[in-house]
Amino acid sequence: MSERETFNNHTVYSLSDVAMSIHKMIERTYTRPYYIKAEILKLNYYPYSGHCYPELVEREGNTIKTEMRAVIWSANFKDINRRFEQITGEPLKENIRILCLATIQFSPKHGLALHIEDIEPTYTLGEMVKNRQEVIARLKKEGLFERNRNLPMPLLPKRVAVISVETSKGYSDFMQTLQQNEYGYRFRTELFPSILQGDKAITGIMGRLGEIAMRQDDFDVAVIVRGGGGDVGMSCYDDYELTRSVATFPLPVLTGIGHSTNLTVTDMVAHAHFITPTDVAFSLLAAFRHFDEQVDDAVSRIVQRVQQQITDCRQEMLKVEASLQYKLPKALDWHRSNLADTYKNLVFKTKEFMTSQNFRLRELMREAGNETQLQLQRSRQHLATVEERLPRECRALLKRKTRDLTAMEEKLQLLSPENVLKRGYSITLKDGKAVTDAAVLAQGDSLVTRFYRGEVRSKVEF
Repeated sequence: MSERETFNNHTVYSLSDVAMSIHKMIERTYTRPYYIKAEILKLNYYPYSGHCYPELVEREGNTIKTEMRAVIWSANFKDINRRFEQITGEPLKENIRILCLATIQFSPKHGLALHIEDIEPTYTLGEMVKNRQEVIARLKKEGLFERNRNLPMPLLPKRVAVISVETSKGYSDFMQTLQQNEYGYRFRTELFPSILQGDKAITGIMGRLGEIAMRQDDFDVAVIVRGGGGDVGMSCYDDYELTRSVATFPLPVLTGIGHSTNLTVTDMVAHAHFITPTDVAFSLLAAFRHFDEQVDDAVSRIVQRVQQQITDCRQEMLKVEASLQYKLPKALDWHRSNLADTYKNLVFKTKEFMTSQNFRLRELMREAGNETQLQLQRSRQHLATVEERLPRECRALLKRKTRDLTAMEEKLQLLSPENVLKRGYSITLKDGKAVTDAAVLAQGDSLVTRFYRGEVRSKVEF
């Protein structure tokens, strides 16, 4: 053997030396296959080669505790996947727990890997059942398990929001049953397309439920229908988030999502579940039919009640007629006698009333005469008083008016033109008219200025 390279008195190994050493150690230590439980984080299946390279993890809560690569060669993958799907109803996929029989191998080129020889479907099935029980228990603990079932069903669920695939037979059967019903009932449906199986169905259905919830006033119920397909891809209907969306949905949810032997959690929390889409459609028709029957029954009871009342009224009328035939002659005789007595009494009362009123009238006339004489006497006395005062008042008024007139005459004398000129004022005249504004004069105009005693003449010069 050639001597190995050293460094600082330590032997230097090549990477292949280390890898080969690990390979030999694992080959000597792990000499047989082992059962290993893990979760498939990623499947990494390549259809062209048929090989599958799962990435396995072990979690502690939400944290990945361990991660390791695995290999399923094409020779084994087809049989493993087929048997797994037959037993669990699901193909191998990501985010499921498995119990696999695998050898532990280390390749100097590719590193450590688990070479899976078989996968036990019953273990995964048990984990799926366990998950369903955990989801059910969680929903019940949160008080959500029966929330949608407790919603009142509309009397006539006419406006239907449908979550399905437009090209699926289940959707076609549902629509045909509604539209071609023998009673002629009419429904208004709107399709909200979504994938209905596999992991992508979870986000797809939840998204459509969200859209319908935003328009909840436009619909009476929401329906989830899918056709055929057996139980393959049905585990999505046990997902907590999806089942919670159905349980808390503001409208009644009806499901017809397949021919599953066991109910999914989505079926359990829905308002009502049915095996096929056609059964869902029949349930909606049954609501209308039940209403029709109630209306027909009410009409029948109303008709019977009216007919009974008519019969009762006729019998009552016959009794009244018989009673009248017996009592009417006696009643007429009594009223005739009573009318005669009333007439006599009325005549007597009228005469008595007229006598009393005549007496009262004479009293009023006598009282009116006395009052008239008294008023006339008072008026004469007042007139005499006025006649006596009138000359005196007239002389006093005339005297006052004479004094006022004399005072006014004196004021007018003081304001006469002669008295004004006498106080030193003068009047300038042009053509016999008084001049009050110098602007009306022109060069050479002849003016006359008049004083209290005399006048002078002048010409205008500027």
